[in-house]
Amino acid sequence: MKQDTMVQTVQSMIAAQSCYEGLKKVGQAWLDAVGTDAEAAAWEALVKEAKADIITVDQLIAFTASPDGIALFGSELAEQLHTHALDIKSKGATYCDCPACAGALAVINA
Repeated sequence: MKQDTMVQTVQSMIAAQSCYEGLKKVGQAWLDAVGTDAEAAAWEALVKEAKADIITVDQLIAFTASPDGIALFGSELAEQLHTHALDIKSKGATYCDCPACAGALAVINA
């Protein structure tokens, strides 16, 4: 993936409401380091954080059916997300497809 495309991907990832704060910080650190001597180390940190934060579709299914997931999202949204997760799993998805997880997957696969 071209660097300008990855910059856009990381910008979108960290702007996503679903992005963990730790991933946002590391993503911004990489964006700030692009073109500097610190870029390679910042990239390594971003890949490590992306691997730690990405959620599998099975984790999403379990969370959206849990009391914690229902408390976080509300029953209606939790049910919608649960149904969506089951749908994407049936189509072969391994990971959550929210903007944060999609961006993390792009980082991991780069």
